[in-house]
Amino acid sequence: MTKYTLIITEKPDAAKRIAQALDKEQKPQKHELNHVPYYIADADRKLIVVPAIGHLYTVVTEEKGRNHYPVFTFKWAPRYLAERNAKQTRRWIESITQLARCADRFIDACDYDMEGSIIGYNLLKYACGNKENDAERMKYSTLTKEELEKSYAELLPHLDFALIEAGRARHELDWLYGINLTRALTTATKNYGRQYATLSTGRVQGPTLKFIALRERSIRVFVPTPYWAIKAQARINGHKYEAEYDKPTIETKKEADLVLESTKGKNAIVDKVETQQYHQPPPVPFDLGTLQNEAYRLFGCVPKRTLDAAQHLYLDALISYPRTSSQKLPQLIGYQTILRNLKFPEYRELANELLQRQWLTPNEGKKEDPAHPSIYPTGKRQERQLDSWESRILDLIIRRFMAVFGEPAIRQVLKATLNINGHSFFLRGRQTLKKGWLRFYEPYAGYEEAILPKLWEGQTISVQKVVLEDRFTKPPGRYNPSSLLRKMEKTEIGTKATRADTIQTLYNRKYVKDERLVVTDLGFGVLEVLEKFCPTVVSIKLTRQFEEEMNRIQAQDEKRENVLSEAVENLKLVAARLKENEEAIGKQLAEIVRKARAEERTIGVCPNCKNGKLIILRSRKTGKRFIGCTNYFSNLCKTAFPLPQTGAIGTLARSCRTCGLPVVQIRMKGRRPWNLCIDPQCPSKEKRK
Repeated sequence: MTKYTLIITEKPDAAKRIAQALDKEQKPQKHELNHVPYYIADADRKLIVVPAIGHLYTVVTEEKGRNHYPVFTFKWAPRYLAERNAKQTRRWIESITQLARCADRFIDACDYDMEGSIIGYNLLKYACGNKENDAERMKYSTLTKEELEKSYAELLPHLDFALIEAGRARHELDWLYGINLTRALTTATKNYGRQYATLSTGRVQGPTLKFIALRERSIRVFVPTPYWAIKAQARINGHKYEAEYDKPTIETKKEADLVLESTKGKNAIVDKVETQQYHQPPPVPFDLGTLQNEAYRLFGCVPKRTLDAAQHLYLDALISYPRTSSQKLPQLIGYQTILRNLKFPEYRELANELLQRQWLTPNEGKKEDPAHPSIYPTGKRQERQLDSWESRILDLIIRRFMAVFGEPAIRQVLKATLNINGHSFFLRGRQTLKKGWLRFYEPYAGYEEAILPKLWEGQTISVQKVVLEDRFTKPPGRYNPSSLLRKMEKTEIGTKATRADTIQTLYNRKYVKDERLVVTDLGFGVLEVLEKFCPTVVSIKLTRQFEEEMNRIQAQDEKRENVLSEAVENLKLVAARLKENEEAIGKQLAEIVRKARAEERTIGVCPNCKNGKLIILRSRKTGKRFIGCTNYFSNLCKTAFPLPQTGAIGTLARSCRTCGLPVVQIRMKGRRPWNLCIDPQCPSKEKRK
């Protein structure tokens, strides 16, 4: 049989694009083996390109049983042996193994990052018969034909084993902490309360929950302090303007009343007019974190959904690899070529404007990533209909790319000092004199204009009235998914690829709720147990220490085995203490779980019978969920309201302002949560229509 080169990719879409790029006619033959697709390409020799579907191998315990702990012995094994919902991974592994038998050359073409490196390494080692040391490596940042051809022509001679060792250490550490702590909490709850509830935590999940809980605690103990603010409403050239008192916070009512009395009925004299111009530099290119934050600010797109949309765009060869921490745009990506490819009507004029310049220099940020540049568009035309999220994210990336080459915007700020009977007030204006890069980033730039009329010193201005406002200091704001992501980045816990998943897990476990993250009683209960019996697990210090150790592994200054050995010793102490206090932990958590499950279903008091409660029920005939009275199935009350049949439903301690019935929150994957009045006939819904 003719020998061939086996190229392994991370996803089916990547396999198809690589095969098309490398085939002489760009028409590779598609085949299937046990329903697993692969491609035969004719290049310098016969190529077979076969995809994985993400991680086909995972860390599992060497011991039998699912409920005992502590567990410290592990191995890498096929996912279908460890996960009930991963049965299909078996045919993928078996198909890759079969294709590897007649191959005499192996190339790892998985994504060039930590996760992709582990996926390729495991397949070469376990599915291909220990070919990890013989394999070559493709490195690319886009799935365009030009870059894939270049990557194949300039193959790296071997895998990045230092990166792989660091990745293996991360997976193994996460598994060790996750399985032991999750089993400890879950087992204690089940043994005491006779009910099963998966109560997970881990070395990143614990500190992240603590961030939210610390903020929630500070909000709950916050005591508002009264203060007063004064504003003057002036009329200039027939238009109203509002001037701020030079002391934004007045701490006593007596002082505020004195100012109000002194300025009442008096006109203002312009004491001083100050004008200042400044240059506002262009934004820096997108790394994954800034893209996720910007998408949330503009569209309300949660970080996980942004990453998913960006991944689809990457697989469609429309953008570069999104899981990057770089804010650099190297010249080798070809600025002019990308701009020339942006021939679409909405970008053509702006792209041509940039192409007319002699030099293109991007405004780069400080962050670097040795594997990939920042996120940029390829300029390729889309081959399928993008969904609304993908279209928005692509437009955002294209406009950001053009904006980083723009000239600084010139902005002017004006500050006029008004004297009202000896008291100073300020009028402030802002105006854009030259848009510069703002033109390229519209409508996302978000700059504000507040143009003041011409003012001069000594000018008399009519003051219509001076207003005294009663105010109270406010507690710190709650985290949202975007601000929590920034907190995780700042404290360097988790990775760019896993932070969004960690936040989603907190929602899935019902430790937090709402868009403005509120810790539930269940979340507080789990955190209190961890803080009491194993505080190191929720400390940022431990997580940072592990991140530093994994960086040292990647730099070949530390051994993976040493890091794991140290982690096991720490876990032994933690597990022993959890065992000793299992009954107390179980008692505390079982009660919280019981209350949480009851509260999850309770919407409010029945508006008709008054003695029943509205809860989420399921029809015995259709299985559909609805809101009904607790007296519904006993035929004492027939109150019922329909519910959407998809998405998670959260209870809210509030009523509809229009009809007075309860309001629930609907959460769907990748979408910003929205509130829904349970009454389908609510007048507010008719107004909205």
